[in-house]
Amino acid sequence: MPRYAQWLAWGMQERGHRIAQWTPKARFVSLPVPQALKKWMGYLDQYVLFPWQVRRRLKQVPTDTLFVFTDHALGPWVPLVKHRRHVVHCHDFLAQRSALGLIQENPTGWTGQIYQNFIWKGYARAQNFISISHQTQRDLHTLLERRPACSEVVYNGVKSQYRPGSTSEARQQWSQQLQRDLTSGYLLHVGGNQWYKNRMGLLELYTAWRNQSRQNLPLLCIGEAPNAELEAFHEQSPYRQDIYFLTQQSDADVVKAYQGATAFVFPSLAEGFGWPIAEAMAAGCPVITTQEAPMTEVAGGQAFLIPRQQAGTDWAQRAAGVLEAVVTLTPQERRQVIEQSLANAQRFNAERALDVMEEIYQQIVEKSVDYVTP
Repeated sequence: MPRYAQWLAWGMQERGHRIAQWTPKARFVSLPVPQALKKWMGYLDQYVLFPWQVRRRLKQVPTDTLFVFTDHALGPWVPLVKHRRHVVHCHDFLAQRSALGLIQENPTGWTGQIYQNFIWKGYARAQNFISISHQTQRDLHTLLERRPACSEVVYNGVKSQYRPGSTSEARQQWSQQLQRDLTSGYLLHVGGNQWYKNRMGLLELYTAWRNQSRQNLPLLCIGEAPNAELEAFHEQSPYRQDIYFLTQQSDADVVKAYQGATAFVFPSLAEGFGWPIAEAMAAGCPVITTQEAPMTEVAGGQAFLIPRQQAGTDWAQRAAGVLEAVVTLTPQERRQVIEQSLANAQRFNAERALDVMEEIYQQIVEKSVDYVTP
């Protein structure tokens, strides 16, 4: 979210707008208190001190100022400006839906349910929203139980550095970095350890594929270090020497990884958008992802789709069959897939996304009505 906020701030500054970023400062949390109290000190900074500071600042802010909340999780602060021009960006409502018991893979404890309800009571007071996908927008409207005054969809923008490059050079670079010959290709995944990223399912899929394929492409997992569950699976895997967990990679390294990959494998259970799908396509890499929105929305019909993983099914074997079909594409078939992927990726132009958001912002600012929350 900080990177998204910085992207918005930079984009609006480039377009001639004056920007001020308001965030809670670490005051109470910096006090010399026991570690067990640090969390509560942070809550004082966020929900006691910061609202007081905002109320003071509001007296000096022009009436036509637009207040931009870069994530709906900032909902507790929305009521502070509910009668001022405002807009809330929405990324995904997975935590909100989990707290309501709508996602069985992510049960939420009672404290989490209280906190998510606290967030909901805040952003539910807003009038204007921008969602990163139509799926996120649908979830928003369901949770609000109403149609807001403004509800638009603006896809995330992919940076221009995500573009096709020399496949052989990319593979040579990664061969040197990993001290292994990757000139024949490799599989790639980019993501963290969040439940919905389904990294365990990724390892199960890879195992099933290796068990039935003559191919022996290694798997590169870029993102967080594996958690204990993933580590345990990795240690017991007969293919552990071919599975790499790569952390703290630069954006340039990630671009090279996309450019050199035989296929990008993204078996997420859910997403708000699925940014890596767009990045991989923009870099000229065939994509395998889940046949669920919003992954299908971002893929635009140009990805190879696998079913959503469900317990008690032959999911891994079925998904492995799709993976085998991708890695055995003929050169001509692969070129066609890449061309179609690149065309689809044009929908996620970062500059165009900023232009559209600027237009929405201006429309909100130009409204002459008083905001009255329902």
